[in-house]
Amino acid sequence: MAGLVACYWSTGSEPETHGLVFALWKHGATVILPVLRDDNDLDWAVYDGPDTLAPGRFGIMEPVDTRRGVDAVRTAALVIVPALAVDRRTGIRLGRGGGSYDRALARVGPNVPTVALLHDGELIDDVPSEPHDRTVRYAMTPAGLTRLM
Repeated sequence: MAGLVACYWSTGSEPETHGLVFALWKHGATVILPVLRDDNDLDWAVYDGPDTLAPGRFGIMEPVDTRRGVDAVRTAALVIVPALAVDRRTGIRLGRGGGSYDRALARVGPNVPTVALLHDGELIDDVPSEPHDRTVRYAMTPAGLTRLM
């Protein structure tokens, strides 16, 4: 495993990513995790093990490493994002309404795999969308990976 992977540190009822992040890191990937900025955009910092995280805004765990900037996600070979639901026809993801991941996904190249992690029942037929909403190319549920576009 090599390359740069952008992921997130799960919180609350989100599909658990702590083991995934740790495994990617242990197998040689450079993993960047989001750092929520005051303007609700996402900065990125490198994960360097579980002891390198600290609570950030809203108590969400963030890396304490040097911030890489909002454009760091552009260089990722794989981008894994949270979602409340994803439209199986269009790939539109429904987030929590802050637009943070929509801004980040807008910076990702068209050939980079973008994956939303979902619980069963969250890959649905119709997600409402607005012009700023971004798509993901894959949805991962406990049943497996679904290519969306």
